Amino acid sequence: MSEMLRESPYPMVSVDEALRLIMSRAAPLDVEEVDALTADGRVLAEGIRSPEAVPDAPRAAMDGYALRAADGLAERRVVAELTAGVTPDLLIGPGMAARIMTGTPVPAGADAMIPVEFTEEHAGALRVLRAVQPGDHVHTVGQDIAPGAPVLEPGTVLGAPEVGLLAALGLTRVRVYRRPRVGVLSTGDEIVEPGTVRPAGGVRDSNRYALLAAAREAGCETRSLGIARDDPAVQRQAILQGLEHTDVLITSGGASMGARDLIKGILTEIGAIHFGRVAFKPGKPTTFATVGDKLIFGLPGYPVSSLVSFEVFVRPALRALQGDARPMRPRVRVTLAGPVRPAPDRPEYQRVVVRWADGRLLATTTGAQGSSRLLSLRGANGLILVPPGDREHPAGAELEALLTGPLM
Repeated sequence: MSEMLRESPYPMVSVDEALRLIMSRAAPLDVEEVDALTADGRVLAEGIRSPEAVPDAPRAAMDGYALRAADGLAERRVVAELTAGVTPDLLIGPGMAARIMTGTPVPAGADAMIPVEFTEEHAGALRVLRAVQPGDHVHTVGQDIAPGAPVLEPGTVLGAPEVGLLAALGLTRVRVYRRPRVGVLSTGDEIVEPGTVRPAGGVRDSNRYALLAAAREAGCETRSLGIARDDPAVQRQAILQGLEHTDVLITSGGASMGARDLIKGILTEIGAIHFGRVAFKPGKPTTFATVGDKLIFGLPGYPVSSLVSFEVFVRPALRALQGDARPMRPRVRVTLAGPVRPAPDRPEYQRVVVRWADGRLLATTTGAQGSSRLLSLRGANGLILVPPGDREHPAGAELEALLTGPLM
């Protein structure tokens, strides 16, 4: 029978040091060219400059009449009606005007337009109720974007506005960083698939599916690597096979100091462990290793420890691998809605609901914060960073928080 270790051989590192060790090895992956019109969620690998002026011709800012400002308040003769999508073959001379719709190129000779509400028209004669100046209500060439102007920086995450901008510029292909391929492996004799009969002492495998979902939410391609029993040869083979098809491998369970916690020993044999313990709650046994240029995270088996450790340590690495210029979650100051008790020896990341109330961000804990209580993550959109100590933080105190979702 194997004996449990009484003391870990791995020094305890701080959260900041753990993140430094991870992020120093999370360089962006290779670059690929994709369809720009469906590239939402991807990260630009190169800057984009506008290939043309926007607008490319003087255009009406609203519905009205194109005319010459020099004619003042004199009555004009309406000579044409111009609609969007048509390039006018027309010259506006003195005393002339043309009906014009929003976005339509302004015809030659006209140097201004007047909104329809400041005019009266009867039988083709236009009465102008307000004088205009040259350029009034006309979008000039390059007013929105000058030709050659930078419009998107490398590291930009493409969302709806960015995709729309690329489309407006006629750019249908774009170079982005490849999405990381992430594999998740569960370990343990007690772990069973959710859809199977759970024997006495068995535990349904929630961690693997939660971690796969979290990796997809972070923008990754995912691969389920199944369950590896508590046998060194079985787990070693599962890890090596998983590394053949992934950039990042995450294990769940087996990272602590029990007799059947095998992950650290295997990672020592096949790669290099950069840290094996973090001064952090929940998730002290969290482990980070590399095999060549592949990243491996050994996460604890408790569901909350697993997901919180993913959020704090794994997700930033996955975003950095995609080239995200801002891979970290935003940090904000929040006001506690109720008292919060700290851990005595480690900083603790407690699950909270953050909402805007009375001109401030108010954080309410999700209840009991035990590492096995998955309900403490349901509905949470933040993690408050509670420094270690023996004094309770009262309601109304301020703490720093990671925002992990939209405000309530």
